[in-house]
Amino acid sequence: MARSVRLPIIPLKEIVIFPSSVTPFFIMRHKSLLALEASLAKDKRVFLVAQKSSAVDLPIARDLYRVGTVADIIQVLRLPDGSAKVLVEGDWVGRVERFDPDTEHLSGLVRKLDFFDDDSRETKALMRTVLSLFENYASLSDKVPQDLAGSIKSLDNALQLCNAIANYAAFRSEDKQRVLEALDVDEKLEILSRLLAADNELLKLENQILSQVKNQIGKSQKDYFLNEQLKVIESELGLGGDEDMELEEFQDRIDKSKMDEPAREKCYRELSRLSRMAPLSPEATVSRTYIEWLLDLPWGKTTRDRLDLDKAQKVLDADHYGLEKVKERIIEHLAVHKLVKDMRGPILCFVGPPGVGKTSLARSIARALKRKFVRFSLGGVRDEAEIRGHRRTYIGSMPGKIIQSMKKSASINPVFLLDEIDKMSADFRGDPASALLEALDPEQNKAFNDHYLEVDFDLSKVMFITTANTTAGIPHALLDRMELIRLPGYTEVDKAHIARNHFLKKQVKAHGLTQRKLPFSDESIKTIIRAYTHEAGVRNLEREIASICRKVARRIVSDAEVKSVKVTPDIVRELLGPVRFHDMELHAVEDVGVAVGLAWTEAGGELLPVETTLMPGKGGLTLTGKLGEVMQESAKAALSYIRAHAGDFGLAGSFYKNLDIHIHVPEGAIPKDGPSAGVTLAISLLSALTKRPVRNDIAMTGELTLHGRVLKIGGLKEKAIAAHRQHLTTVIIPFENVPEIEEISEEVREAMNFAPVRNLEEAIEIAFVQSPLTKKSGSGSKSKGGKGRKRRPATRSRQPGVRA
Repeated sequence: MARSVRLPIIPLKEIVIFPSSVTPFFIMRHKSLLALEASLAKDKRVFLVAQKSSAVDLPIARDLYRVGTVADIIQVLRLPDGSAKVLVEGDWVGRVERFDPDTEHLSGLVRKLDFFDDDSRETKALMRTVLSLFENYASLSDKVPQDLAGSIKSLDNALQLCNAIANYAAFRSEDKQRVLEALDVDEKLEILSRLLAADNELLKLENQILSQVKNQIGKSQKDYFLNEQLKVIESELGLGGDEDMELEEFQDRIDKSKMDEPAREKCYRELSRLSRMAPLSPEATVSRTYIEWLLDLPWGKTTRDRLDLDKAQKVLDADHYGLEKVKERIIEHLAVHKLVKDMRGPILCFVGPPGVGKTSLARSIARALKRKFVRFSLGGVRDEAEIRGHRRTYIGSMPGKIIQSMKKSASINPVFLLDEIDKMSADFRGDPASALLEALDPEQNKAFNDHYLEVDFDLSKVMFITTANTTAGIPHALLDRMELIRLPGYTEVDKAHIARNHFLKKQVKAHGLTQRKLPFSDESIKTIIRAYTHEAGVRNLEREIASICRKVARRIVSDAEVKSVKVTPDIVRELLGPVRFHDMELHAVEDVGVAVGLAWTEAGGELLPVETTLMPGKGGLTLTGKLGEVMQESAKAALSYIRAHAGDFGLAGSFYKNLDIHIHVPEGAIPKDGPSAGVTLAISLLSALTKRPVRNDIAMTGELTLHGRVLKIGGLKEKAIAAHRQHLTTVIIPFENVPEIEEISEEVREAMNFAPVRNLEEAIEIAFVQSPLTKKSGSGSKSKGGKGRKRRPATRSRQPGVRA
């Protein structure tokens, strides 16, 4: 026989014919029927080749594999619809060398392929492996008859074995084509071994699943029968009703829910218990409530974040003035979210005095991100169950506030505000701060476990924001889990801008007025800020503006002739009454024994004037003004330093023996404590002893050691704003606090000079109108400031607002 022969070609869908195999198939396409007729008219031989894709209805040469099988047509059955059922027997494997062009059916020149079979030991080993795998395959699959499997095992020719197994095994057509095209018998055996091993694993798993399903169906049929009987009994007793519809509704909601598998299994078990309970029993009510809670939670429901950084920035700027650090952190989060699709929500803690906008900022962040917003106030919470819920053994138990808020938000990625986190307390019912550790830990909150639910709920996509006035009331372990962002108080310019662009518009509209009926001058706003408010935030400022709006509204309603009222400083004083706050008078005159310090409070920074007076006595030291223990020790340390270096200040060595010293800090009803008043106490004391006044435009802060070193203090931003609010121009600060100056607003830095000092000598040179130092004490020689060199006059450095 010639090596190449011209034959009609019939393409097959999802069928691969092998030599020595008898296979039936249907022919329905017109061209294939013409090829069949051509074959029957000649020698009943046809080339059968598989299509690359079964989606092609009218295949051409490029849609077919090149390798196929030459087969003899055994039988043809004509069908009424014009199609034909054909029975063929594969003869040999061939490759199409060339397709014939312009023919009414596919045909081409087919060349017979030779296979390499050396009958080596490796081939025999591969045959044994394939036969073993095929035995397992035949035992697991119901598609291979046992007599056929026995006849295949009796084959001792490797090529015939490959063709038989590949023909009868339920492999994909692509995998069968790979076996057909392999010219090396060893390669065919290796392909078959991999395919059989993979199918065996799948068949084992399939049989296991079928067995489980069968058992489950048997149990389900039994349960169904018993439940139907129970329903008939309940119906006869008059206990039937809408319970069946409710159970079916629960079943449908559980099936459609996106809850994870443990929660779904828990829900199914509870529903099964509910179906066996009397509908009006207390236990049924508990189970029903529990299922409803599980189904009402937003499993897998998210809102799409607004990832447009410019639009988010505009929303933040429109709602709040300043607060650049917070806005920058939110925009950074959005930028990262744009690059990383699946990321954990940040846990932020806003710390600042009341009224600076911590709570409203959280709401604004939710609006900028286009997320849902939920708020839970922790002020006064002292029960752990408020956070993690009560166990279901208690009557009236419910989930904790975190789960309740997640249900309210209807999404798993809301902005969740935990307000006043520093106001929590603990008692015999537990510590709520400890219960928050899991919720606010990025490594744990993916599986937050509420005592009521008893299943894990994912909080990892929630953006948690907490607020506090101070970190002193927050446990260290909880504080360590949060990213701290401090919000200092507003400057006078900030307050004026907020009042003009936010409060005026809001309050004028709220009181039924217009900007034309109630115009405010810039001076009137400054008057309200300076004379009627004294705060780090702007809450009282809004109240005073609202008060003016109410009084003007009354005038307009009461007097028909009054159409509008222009608010000036005089009108402000007329409407709001006597001035409530005055600028401090201490710096109006350069007094002896008076120095102005700076203090930090939960409400922001405050000035801390210190007064010292001397009187004849026996060396006593009196401290008044409700000073704490640390502040009293600072005063004693300041006196000890002056006594140790009395000669440097022109004082007699025993000056203190005939004097009684009284140090007083005004506003005596307010408790005061802390080490940062050490420098102020020393300057006030030294001024009284040397009869030299302190400059009237200066404030100071810093802890003082016995050797005269000035140590770092906290709350510099708040203290600087307090000094700026009182129009002081210079602030003496510890040298170690210089890096923090960059965090102070540019307006304050430009208006004030910051004089960093390393020791008390340098502070004395700056603070006094005329320095009391007669010679260097050498106290600064061991500090970083050099060996007692004279301090140069303060000048503005390259860094804005810093004096060095």
